[in-house]
Amino acid sequence: MNTSATTEGFRSDINGLRAWAVTAVVLFHFRIPGFTGGFAGVDIFFVISGYLMASIVIRGIAEKRFGLIGFYLARARRIMPALIALVVTLLLIGALILAPSDYQQLGRHAKESLLFTSNLRFLAEAGYFDSASHEKWLLHTWSLSVEWQFYLLYPLILMGLWRLTPGMRPLLYWHAFALFVSLALSTFWTYNKPEHAFYLLPSRAWELLAGGMVCLIGTTNNRDGTAKHFLAMELSGLALIAGSILFITSEAPWPGMLAVLPTLGAVLILLAARQNSVFTANLPAQWLGTRSYSLYLWHWPLAVGLTYFGKLGDPGWILAAVGATLFLGELSYRWVETPARQMLACRKPLRALLWLLAITLPLILVAQQIRRTGIPQRLPAAVAVVEAQQHDKNPRQDECLKAEARCVFGGPEIVAIVAGDSHADSIVTAVADSLPDQQRQGVAFLATSGCLLVEGANWVLPGGLSACDDLRHTVFTELDSKHPGIPLILINRTTAYAMGDAYRSTSSTPGSPMVYFSRKKTQVDAEFQAEFRQHYIDSVCRLTQKREVFILLPVPDLPVEVPKAMARAMMQGKDIEVNGSRSHYHARNDFVRGVMQEAAEHCGAKLLDPVPYLCDANSCYGAREGIPLYVDDDHLSMHGNRLLLPLFAQIFTPPAEPH
Repeated sequence: MNTSATTEGFRSDINGLRAWAVTAVVLFHFRIPGFTGGFAGVDIFFVISGYLMASIVIRGIAEKRFGLIGFYLARARRIMPALIALVVTLLLIGALILAPSDYQQLGRHAKESLLFTSNLRFLAEAGYFDSASHEKWLLHTWSLSVEWQFYLLYPLILMGLWRLTPGMRPLLYWHAFALFVSLALSTFWTYNKPEHAFYLLPSRAWELLAGGMVCLIGTTNNRDGTAKHFLAMELSGLALIAGSILFITSEAPWPGMLAVLPTLGAVLILLAARQNSVFTANLPAQWLGTRSYSLYLWHWPLAVGLTYFGKLGDPGWILAAVGATLFLGELSYRWVETPARQMLACRKPLRALLWLLAITLPLILVAQQIRRTGIPQRLPAAVAVVEAQQHDKNPRQDECLKAEARCVFGGPEIVAIVAGDSHADSIVTAVADSLPDQQRQGVAFLATSGCLLVEGANWVLPGGLSACDDLRHTVFTELDSKHPGIPLILINRTTAYAMGDAYRSTSSTPGSPMVYFSRKKTQVDAEFQAEFRQHYIDSVCRLTQKREVFILLPVPDLPVEVPKAMARAMMQGKDIEVNGSRSHYHARNDFVRGVMQEAAEHCGAKLLDPVPYLCDANSCYGAREGIPLYVDDDHLSMHGNRLLLPLFAQIFTPPAEPH
């Protein structure tokens, strides 16, 4: 089997395929209409990388001239210089424009990117408290980390397999077996652990291995590029890629089986190997393909920059950012990638390694220092003071926001129980501080993140939340014996579960509910609302059979994370007032408020309305007198929850005697 024929010399089809991939990714991230599946460009890059690495490693092993250290250095020469230049640039710019917490996050991600572990970092950050992806300047480096981890392991495994079962055909069988296992894992994780499926090498390896199988199957160099069957093969591949880019959306389960479409498309184009193709060999495609790595590196920070300055929806700014991507990609390719690769190639391996380490290690140390503090000394003190309010959380959050915790706030005599989710955690101190005798009286607290206290509600995300099941059992069953007759205050971010987490999700523009009952829903509909209403009322009625129940109506959420937004506004010289619309509050929350009102009427529960304390006739406050009331976009701070003290005091103040 000929494994070298397709790897010797420059291949315009591969370069053109890179152009297709990077164009798809860039236009997707800049939200250009028609490119809803542009993220599939990354999957195409994986296939290309797998093919090229297999051709290098397998040919080297077969010809008994493969050197592991040389292979690693060659990959470092290709990847590191442009990445280092990007990281240095972002850290310098970040020092000028980023608030401390944003700069801390950039430092953390810079360090992980240089260590090629950023995919693990972003996986760890994914979930309930994850910040918006468009605030992570180096999020796109996850794919570089996956590739680098593949580079580290792939040659070692191939060398071992060659010794065990030498020959190309056994390697092909091993590739096919590993591809099948990885694809099966990817499909399973996509529906059960979607973040793992997206970020981790084991669930992405099949795409790289698909490229390796193309190398092992083998093609010939000198073929008639206009042969009908190769043209049909290429057109089929392009159709699969174009269909993926045009019709798949970011809501689709990914990667999983859907990713087979662009992966197979890339495989067909590599197999066709048409060197004079009008689709891949044209001048624009060749220019883009040659610079695809630098274009990929620079486009994402520009997209994040548009978000940071509130310009991502502006067509003029988007067009300028696309132009800047092309310009910076050219600069990076011409003045960083090419000269660095040439310079390092001229040096002995050890010296080249020392050069790279001499630059990378100090940069990692700098990034680590930034990660620790965000270097607030570089900014006006007022900025740091405002942004520090994001840490004004319940001081006992780590101890008490757990299903198994049994915390008491205040004195030993339990006079009320607060139960719910992280919203309960952000407000329980206000309940405790509203007690008439705080030395003697106390509030029992039962909560865990992301837990709606409604029986029968299932978490939409795969795997569910077992802690929530435990908490519900405690609230609906155990409280009868442990705290009989004690009033219960329910505090949940109920609207997010019922309407979707996004601020824009309202009755007129419903989002994806976070829970389901009989079956999962991708969008709120009449069936879901009917089920939600019935289960909510049934749950409240069960609780009111044994005790007095108070329900806190939805706390307003804001369109931005308040402390961060205020700090950024201060740094940009803008108005730092952050408010939400009162009309939007009602558009988003009226369904849930209506359900809670029905529960109160049917079950005898009492409603507590925070709106008069947090809103005026037109706006809901994000800050008062320059101090944030929230730690993010929906959780009240310890300062903010003080506004609710009079609301909770009504529970514990006996009604005045009639005169």
